[in-house]
Amino acid sequence: MAIATGDRAPDFDLEEARGARTRLSDYLGRSNVLLVFHPFAWTSICSEEAMDLQANLEAFRSANTEVVLVSCDPAPARQAWKEDLGAEYTFASDFWSHGAVSRAYGVFNEETGAPVRGTFLIDKQGTVIWSLVNPPGQRRDELVPGPLGTLERPA
Repeated sequence: MAIATGDRAPDFDLEEARGARTRLSDYLGRSNVLLVFHPFAWTSICSEEAMDLQANLEAFRSANTEVVLVSCDPAPARQAWKEDLGAEYTFASDFWSHGAVSRAYGVFNEETGAPVRGTFLIDKQGTVIWSLVNPPGQRRDELVPGPLGTLERPA
């Protein structure tokens, strides 16, 4: 079962690139976190969503919110994909131990070995203040409403 609004967000410790790590504790007291899980790098829907996040990055940052995009792909593949997309936010890997953070947030799909599309807005105190979890194969209809205002998909 996925983490719900009002729940304490499970801590995470994920690899970015070349041994660099990103942790929920790095953001606590400093900024909100939009934690976005997706199944696989280099796929069409995931690429579209990654670019939607990039197109709205300034709005997220204006709302004091850092974006962390997560899948179970290995960190080097994620960084190559990030560079290919020209993205400027954090791409993190839940590769090892495989899917541990995705499982903690209740979005790991045991059949595919990858997360479903789960999105969690975590405030500075570490509480989930908004969440959305889509079933496998279903694109997110919205990026994040409510606390960040209306962020729309680019045309």
